[in-house]
Amino acid sequence: MSKLITVSPSPHMYGGDNVKKLMYGVVLALLPAFLVSVYFFGIGALIVTAVSVVSCVGFEYLIQKHLMKTTPTITDGSAAVTGLLLAFNLPTNLPVWIILIGALVAIGVGKMSFGGLGNNPFNPALVGRIFLLISFPVQMTSFPKPIVSRTQYTDAVTGATPLEIIKEGISEGIPLSELMGQIPGYFDLFIGRMHGSMGEIGALALIIGGIYLLARKIITWHIPVSILSTIIVFTGILWAANPEANADPMFHILSGGIMLGAIYMATDYATSPMTPKGMWIYGIGIGVITVTIRVWGAYPEGVAFSILIMNAFVPIINKYIKPKRFGEEVKNG
Repeated sequence: MSKLITVSPSPHMYGGDNVKKLMYGVVLALLPAFLVSVYFFGIGALIVTAVSVVSCVGFEYLIQKHLMKTTPTITDGSAAVTGLLLAFNLPTNLPVWIILIGALVAIGVGKMSFGGLGNNPFNPALVGRIFLLISFPVQMTSFPKPIVSRTQYTDAVTGATPLEIIKEGISEGIPLSELMGQIPGYFDLFIGRMHGSMGEIGALALIIGGIYLLARKIITWHIPVSILSTIIVFTGILWAANPEANADPMFHILSGGIMLGAIYMATDYATSPMTPKGMWIYGIGIGVITVTIRVWGAYPEGVAFSILIMNAFVPIINKYIKPKRFGEEVKNG
């Protein structure tokens, strides 16, 4: 009995990835979109991102060290990712003090109140974003004009996003064909030349980052594909039924925060399902709720709300959609 067999609980396969590698992989994936935002919005994008990231990291350190009395884990990159994603959900002319409030809510309420990384049921960055949207609706819906506002910050020239223009115009009975002349063309939407937050512009840059995440196997394709395909099908049906009152699928995909949400936020490990089947249910739910809010809701955008709503269903999805256990008997008939 010189050699003992050690029996340990599953999982029994280990890879070379860890939290730090995964988090900084997300940071690298967001770099192209960040550069696009700096190009179009200039100093505002730099200030908002720097304040958001530094404050999220700082609040996590202070909460862990002085309130939770635990060893700070800010070097794992998760707080930096939360700060970066929060910045991508904010206008680039938002006052610093509002960004600080959003960071405190994201980290203090959305993450640390549940015990920290891996324990939070809701995406922390979206918790901060929704809190700010409800608390400061005017500041959160005043978006700088791209390129014109490069050297300006809080006094930048602002305007409505494409989603806001379409939403308001349709509610006033203006035909969609007339409204489409008031928004940027699809190529401009694709590269990011439009009003919006950092994460609402630059679909091309966000897709490039998404390909990197897929190649590195940091995320899987199930959630992004299920969300995008659901939105395409749902909006395609509405558009075919009444093209003068409903925008086409391409407009919905390229405008707003769908790309950011589908690729970078809905795929958060702690707040998304574990199985491919569960991911499909989760993604379809996000797509349906997003379109429902955009078309019939009070807000022109619904991605953040839809992800948080489906975050709440993840425990139920994980409970009932489970992979078959190794050695489990399969019943015939």
